[in-house]
Amino acid sequence: MIYQLGSQLQKTDLETVLTNDVSAVIITTERDCPHILDALNIHAETDLTLREIFFCKVESQQDCLYGTLAIPPLLDVLGKRYQIAYIVTARYVILIDNSEFTLRLVKRIRTKKVHQGETRERFLYNFIAEFISRDALLLESYERSLMEMEDEASRGLSDHLQGRLQPIRKHLLTLRSYYDQLTDMIRELEDNEDRYFARKQLKYFGTAADRADRLKDRTDYLLEYARQVRDVYQTLVDAKQNENMKFLTIISTIFFPLTLITGWYGMNFENMPELESGYPVIILISVTVVLICLLIFKKKKIL
Repeated sequence: MIYQLGSQLQKTDLETVLTNDVSAVIITTERDCPHILDALNIHAETDLTLREIFFCKVESQQDCLYGTLAIPPLLDVLGKRYQIAYIVTARYVILIDNSEFTLRLVKRIRTKKVHQGETRERFLYNFIAEFISRDALLLESYERSLMEMEDEASRGLSDHLQGRLQPIRKHLLTLRSYYDQLTDMIRELEDNEDRYFARKQLKYFGTAADRADRLKDRTDYLLEYARQVRDVYQTLVDAKQNENMKFLTIISTIFFPLTLITGWYGMNFENMPELESGYPVIILISVTVVLICLLIFKKKKIL
């Protein structure tokens, strides 16, 4: 799919682009990309293997800028990412994508935006803004989940909380790394070391970088919030374990003197006067010891 750059992205074809020498956005696949590059006389120093894209980055080459995008899907952050490569020259923005993801983004740009792509910089800004436009809602959903977990933990309803909290932390860690890469990539575009972009158009990259940076900051905040929720949960678990240990300690303290008494009178020496009628006496002593222990625990407010 090819769109001529302008306030409105207009569909066109490769022959028109070559004949009229117009600036365009070209969406192609890994298989068709070599043909497009040959037709446009662009020499990209890369093998364009999309399945090997795992990071967001950009690098300067002799004839163009070459970059990659590894975008986690919002419905499955830990799943397979959208792997996209892009090439930017003085006249063209070429997006290489084997899925329909890029086409859907451009369709949304054409539907929602008034200024869709007067320049390459404006189009790239719209493109980046579009694929991060729903991330704030995703982070908000994580925040609501963490708030619910915190409320459950504070009310003692902490069953399976750790199992629910761990996936959210993994998602947030993945997103933080992604936003970090994305911010660095956009900042490199904004630096414009090889003068591929007009200086007055660099504001778009600054705005996009700020948005990605805010998403990263929000993710850092949620990771800290998740740590606090985990600490609350761990405090409740520790308190419950302490109560269990306290109960076991009380039982052990009560039965320790009883064990001493039974061990003492279980030796059955010949000169022990209790051998003939000591059974009721031992029972009475044992009950008295238990009552004394209970009174001591009550006075010390242990029970």
